[in-house]
Amino acid sequence: MTLYEQIEQTHAQQGAAAALEQLVTGLRERKEWHQLFDALMLQKKFALGLPLSRPASLQDVPESHRREIEDAYLLAAREAGTGLLNDGDIPNAWMYFKAIREPEQIAQALENLPEQMTDDERLDQMVHLALNQGVHPAKGIRLTIRAHGLCSAITALDQNLSHLTPGQRGECAKIMVRTLYTELQEAVQRHVEQRIPMLPPQQPLDKLIAGRDWLFEGGNYHTDVSHLSSVVRFARSIEPPAEELDLAIQLAQYGAKLDRQLQYGGDPPFTDMYLAHLHFFNILLDRNREAGLKYFRSQLEAEPDPQDQPIYAYVLVDLLVRCGQLEEAVAIAERYLGNVSDEVNVSFDELCLEAGRLDILKKVRQEQGNFVGFTAAVVRETPGK
Repeated sequence: MTLYEQIEQTHAQQGAAAALEQLVTGLRERKEWHQLFDALMLQKKFALGLPLSRPASLQDVPESHRREIEDAYLLAAREAGTGLLNDGDIPNAWMYFKAIREPEQIAQALENLPEQMTDDERLDQMVHLALNQGVHPAKGIRLTIRAHGLCSAITALDQNLSHLTPGQRGECAKIMVRTLYTELQEAVQRHVEQRIPMLPPQQPLDKLIAGRDWLFEGGNYHTDVSHLSSVVRFARSIEPPAEELDLAIQLAQYGAKLDRQLQYGGDPPFTDMYLAHLHFFNILLDRNREAGLKYFRSQLEAEPDPQDQPIYAYVLVDLLVRCGQLEEAVAIAERYLGNVSDEVNVSFDELCLEAGRLDILKKVRQEQGNFVGFTAAVVRETPGK
């Protein structure tokens, strides 16, 4: 007997509620997950006496039943998504988990995928889901590197960087740094071994290049220099303590020894690409921190154009916040970033709050004629009143 016949027979003998239960049971047994989702919603709407023409729609649900239908939607989506996930259909499972804002199971499924995938269409689907959809960006980067190489991964990360969280950026940057460092260290090791055959294996990059300027003679290099500058730039997203920051410093030290024509400039204040990044990473690792901060302060002070000064101020404030120097961060943000709400790791409002300087926040918002911002600062200053 087909499921259609079973449903009709059950309806004739036991009624509509039993027929709906037969439908749900049959679809579960057949693993028809998309139809099961609709069936569970149909069953719930029938039980509540609601219209059945669009079972998965929430638009025709009266307010008195909205919470019950939303709860049913959550459970139905979770069951359908889990079923699809167990069948290995990650993209369709994501459709349900995305709707209920539960990405964790999809992220774990992506993490469990092998790094080597032979099905190009499936690989592209997984990379899109992991990186472009933001479910597991680090996995997306690892898959891209393995399948298409570092160049493609750099392009993909640049395209998606703006919608990643700070934590996701940091994890992706760590993968990039480790990948390039390994490739570069091996290439330099091979070059040095041509002159020093008994060189111990696996020497760190900084030791390999120390006192060996001949490695760079005649404009010589050992990796794509555009890859090097991109990966060093990505490394600014890494939070200390992290071994990858040490590796990034070694990459920057290598870059600083390249012929000047091979040292691509960055955006201010990173126009001197590798010197600026060496200061940046050393500040994060509390190595000669004051000298590094002095470097970025001088960059800001030397910029004459008021329209460009916030670019320099953003980097300095970001560094000061990340190493806990909130008083100076607030002072610089007040002067240069008061009109920009989210230019640093925390907004100007949150920075003032964290530093306990709501007096500055009130002052800036009053000077701007921002009554809402001023009142928000007053309320925060005296909570509970």
